[in-house]
Amino acid sequence: MKATQQLHDLGQSLWLDNITRGLLTSGTLGRYINELSVTGLTSNPTIFEHAIKEADFYDDAIRQKALAGKSGEALFFELALEDLTQAADLFAPVHAGTGGVDGWVSLEVSPLLADDTAGSIKAAAQLHGRAQRPNLFIKIPGTRAGLPAIEETIFAGVPVNVTLLFSREHYIAAAEAYMRGIERRIAAGLDPAVSCVASLFVSRWDVAIKDKVPQDLRNRLGIAIAMRTYMAYRELLASARWQKLADAGARPQRLLWASTGTKDPAASDTLYLEALAAPDTINTIPEKTLLAFAEHGKVKAALPLDGGDAEALLAEFVRAGVDNAALAADLQREGTAAFAKSWRDLMDRIASKIDVLTKAGQT
Repeated sequence: MKATQQLHDLGQSLWLDNITRGLLTSGTLGRYINELSVTGLTSNPTIFEHAIKEADFYDDAIRQKALAGKSGEALFFELALEDLTQAADLFAPVHAGTGGVDGWVSLEVSPLLADDTAGSIKAAAQLHGRAQRPNLFIKIPGTRAGLPAIEETIFAGVPVNVTLLFSREHYIAAAEAYMRGIERRIAAGLDPAVSCVASLFVSRWDVAIKDKVPQDLRNRLGIAIAMRTYMAYRELLASARWQKLADAGARPQRLLWASTGTKDPAASDTLYLEALAAPDTINTIPEKTLLAFAEHGKVKAALPLDGGDAEALLAEFVRAGVDNAALAADLQREGTAAFAKSWRDLMDRIASKIDVLTKAGQT
């Protein structure tokens, strides 16, 4: 049995952190669903920018949309929605077969809205409405401005993937925003079954401190943070507040491991998959990590519900001079800035493509 199937049987969903038109038209995504137990997909501006840069799959569509007067964000969201609605349809049987628990795809609001609560709320509603797919998450960052947008978007009945979470405290804030939205729906007599996932970024911790800690602590901080967060996740699901919502028909906000491709060439290419196997969670991974795990990955013991040795390990990082709270804040700020840069790069890439393709059409 493939390691990917073993993870699935353990109760963890394996999602692909990639989307390109080539993946769809070649049948590769369908093969990953059928052969590698892939049950969902995430996307971000960097993924789309690379896809448009490195292949010609989008050229005809960009040319046609440009000739119709589209450019910038408007053109991009048309492209993205074409891809993601097609992917959503591929995952529709999984979505139906799991009662809406799995089979999701994700589309991000513009990262330039990270500090704009009202703009994020409006964009989330518009994008989800345009997609017309029940299994499309709208990604909103768990920033200070994003948290009230998440609450309001959940209250409006739009499924949310909370992104850019880096710590237990970030996760708890996102969970509380989700629960407030659900509590308001119940109070208003609305259906509380609105789906949500909370995406904790893992490997960026290890990249940030790789040259600042002893060798024996390298590539261990992200996993320790994840284990601490998993304990908080389990405690929340056992809490009286959540049980009341569950009894009313609410769905758990599932914890998702993001940024789980190994960045250190000296470490195992399946490090974060093997370390973070856990029921009722999701791991979204790059394509090369998926293929590596299918080939030689090992499914070991599931994460302990009590966080295992996470606190003892985190205490070692404190002694090594790592301030986890300050670093979590830094990572979220840096992640927000990096996503904004990727967005601007994407807009520049589209503008460049339009220029080249429309000139070529005139010759």
